[in-house]
Amino acid sequence: MASKKGIAITAIILAAITGASFFVWIIPQQNDTTFIVTDYENYLDGAKGIHEILQESTEIEYQKLVNDEITPEEYIESADVTSTQATAQISEFVTSKPPEEWQDSYISYMDAMKKFNSYLGETKVLANLIKNESSQEEIDETIQKIESLKAESAELIKISDDSRPG
Repeated sequence: MASKKGIAITAIILAAITGASFFVWIIPQQNDTTFIVTDYENYLDGAKGIHEILQESTEIEYQKLVNDEITPEEYIESADVTSTQATAQISEFVTSKPPEEWQDSYISYMDAMKKFNSYLGETKVLANLIKNESSQEEIDETIQKIESLKAESAELIKISDDSRPG
């Protein structure tokens, strides 16, 4: 069982990320927004930090779902918020325009975020299967997809780390 302090800290972190994501979405869309990044290593490290927080909070909620500590509806709501935040991160990667020596690392990390977003989608499928009392076979098949997407995302992060310049 998670402590109240841990839950509070997670909630504060998620609120901060949600606020930052909301800010990204309220920027006018009629002009092409480009994030100007001059320290590509620190930017990527920051994105990794946010991604790790999203992964940890998702894992906590996912375990609560499979342990029947929260309802599928509560899980889906949480996963939707996380997916919005992941989408904002992906958008920042698309518009950051790193120099050639950083492109492979950035592209791999962006692909890792996309796999993470697909992972979130599959966990929502699982929540719906649980909600609808689907067969154990369907549930097991979805859990396999979830684990596969999680592993693919982790592998892409490793590729990103390995392709960082000097």
